[in-house]
Amino acid sequence: MAITLGQRSLARLVGVHPDLVRVVKRAAEMAEKRDDFTVLEGVRTREQCFINFGKGRTPAQCKAAGVPANYASPTAGKVTWLANPLSSKHHPRPDGYSHAVDLAPFPIDWNDLARFDRMAALLLAAAKAEGVAIRWGADWNANGKPRERGETDSPHFELAR
Repeated sequence: MAITLGQRSLARLVGVHPDLVRVVKRAAEMAEKRDDFTVLEGVRTREQCFINFGKGRTPAQCKAAGVPANYASPTAGKVTWLANPLSSKHHPRPDGYSHAVDLAPFPIDWNDLARFDRMAALLLAAAKAEGVAIRWGADWNANGKPRERGETDSPHFELAR
């Protein structure tokens, strides 16, 4: 039994690499009703990358990374560990596409990691079926042990290229 991606989810896939879009759509086809998920984000603008980078960083840290100091938000929780905010795979790559997407089980419960793990298994199976190599943000080294080394980006999936 498949789930149907809503118009908002489909709109958020615009600009995402076609291989990754194919994986997300295949996962929706493979999903059971209990595995419903939503697309949170695909493409990130330069400004959104700067906003995310500024969270948890001082003006000096932002400036050192080439991010205008006004994006600094040192009291906010850090969103990204990237040294270069524009190296996010959500930011369009040289081929013009985002190579990352953030998804969440729907309805969203950020504390229900078991649902995120089921969703990840579904995405990884869909990627295998489509012949597309992907990485999951809660298991960067792909050893099947999520969150073992502080890997906490459960919504994040990206092309492994």
